[in-house]
Amino acid sequence: MSDAPLSFATAQVQAGFTAGAAENTAVPPIYQSNAFQFGSLSEARDLFALRREGNIYSRAANPTVLVFEQRVTALEDGVAAAAVGSGQAAVALALLALAQQGEHIVAARQLYGGTIDLLQETFADWGIEVTFVDQDDTQAWRDAVRPTTRALFAESVTNPIAQVLDAHAVAAIAHEAGVPLVLDNTVATPYLHRAKDLGADIVVHSATKFLGGHGTSLGGVIVDLGTFDFGADAPRWPQLTEPYRRVAGGSLLERFGAKGSPYIALVKTKYIHDLGPSLSAFNAFQLLQGLETLDLRVARHSASALEVARFLDQHAAVARVHHPGLESSPWHAQAQKYLPRGAASVFSFDLHQTGDPAGDFARVEAFIDRLRVVRLVANIGDARSLVAHPSSMTHSHMTPAQLAESGIGSTTIRLSIGLEDPADIVADLRASLDQV
Repeated sequence: MSDAPLSFATAQVQAGFTAGAAENTAVPPIYQSNAFQFGSLSEARDLFALRREGNIYSRAANPTVLVFEQRVTALEDGVAAAAVGSGQAAVALALLALAQQGEHIVAARQLYGGTIDLLQETFADWGIEVTFVDQDDTQAWRDAVRPTTRALFAESVTNPIAQVLDAHAVAAIAHEAGVPLVLDNTVATPYLHRAKDLGADIVVHSATKFLGGHGTSLGGVIVDLGTFDFGADAPRWPQLTEPYRRVAGGSLLERFGAKGSPYIALVKTKYIHDLGPSLSAFNAFQLLQGLETLDLRVARHSASALEVARFLDQHAAVARVHHPGLESSPWHAQAQKYLPRGAASVFSFDLHQTGDPAGDFARVEAFIDRLRVVRLVANIGDARSLVAHPSSMTHSHMTPAQLAESGIGSTTIRLSIGLEDPADIVADLRASLDQV
């Protein structure tokens, strides 16, 4: 463009900005742009063909999102990550990239209710069968594996009962079967639970929870830990080992196997590209702010939660506390082994049942209504302490048998302990429990 002054209409669109100019910011900026300017048509062609790295369109990749991906990759000691718009999207895409129509997944039955919905209904609609097993029964995991199995999936610490997975044992079964172990590490976080060291191959997070920590931004992330060799049994993984139409000249394994992640390349170039569950630049920025204090926050969450659990364990109105930090927990030994920095801060407890479902609900409702510090919110991992009733809220789509198998009863109450003074949390719970 010439040096002649711009007309008013052109100036109001273009004046004062040069694409690609570096501003030397000290923190990752928000690249709030739908698309990115190319230096030439040849550059654009190479970017679309994946022959070079760069920015095209924020549905598939964004510089702020890339910083978030790289930071979570570092925290999980992985090789690459794909960020998406929610934790549910992370679970869905992580497994869709592994299992195709007619194939099979083995999953723990002690999962978040929304994940159960996804796997038993939506995946069934897509022709992917899922077998649910008791996560503590290693023989059940082994017996459920089929020739068509493509992944084993579980939560490292379950929501809401806080069961701690024997990750080493389940990983060994997955690897005997020649498939990756995919772990949802949302509740434990990479600070408390290093999934790679415990045998996992792929990790997913609802970044909405502890990674962000402030309750303002939805997000999810899938991390390839780089431990699973998709080339060892190439015919089992045609999506990665056969020529890929979107990459000229070969397969994703050939293109990204030596340096990078063929698996994450598939997630990004097919599933995020085609389905569009993208993480926004603004939410990525906010999640990055949360990551900067993850260890400090999670240490406080964990310590406060154990203090609350010990109080609840002594109160006469409480029938049982499901917290792996308590010596009475069936998963206490697992917590000591897998969570040396502290147990997770999401856990549940049961009030005594009345013998009548309506009476149980009324008892739980009255208890929650009296709370003033702990808030009734369908979320976890927030700075605030939160309470929920799984059987009528987060796990309400599950059958009575599924609820019982997951350890969730009519008076089970979930807590996510926040960053308030634990003495205030205990006082709030005591004031309500004393009236039960």
